[in-house]
Amino acid sequence: MANITIRNLDEGVKMRLRVRAAEHHRSMEEEVRIILHDAVNGGRTGPRDLVKFTRECFAPLGGVELELPPRGPMREPPGFS
Repeated sequence: MANITIRNLDEGVKMRLRVRAAEHHRSMEEEVRIILHDAVNGGRTGPRDLVKFTRECFAPLGGVELELPPRGPMREPPGFS
């Protein structure tokens, strides 16, 4: 694996990178690796984050409140014969 050093990085860019990495639950180093990979490969090729995708779909609607059905009594477990 190769190493790279980036000098004179603007503090604002570094702070936004730190926030972006935290939002994705990654280190800054891993976040930079992914950004560079995506940049040279024309976009992300990995699986999409299902939770993020769902939020993006429902955000314009203001969210969705789901009604939970009432709980009934527990069933008896099946007998072992």
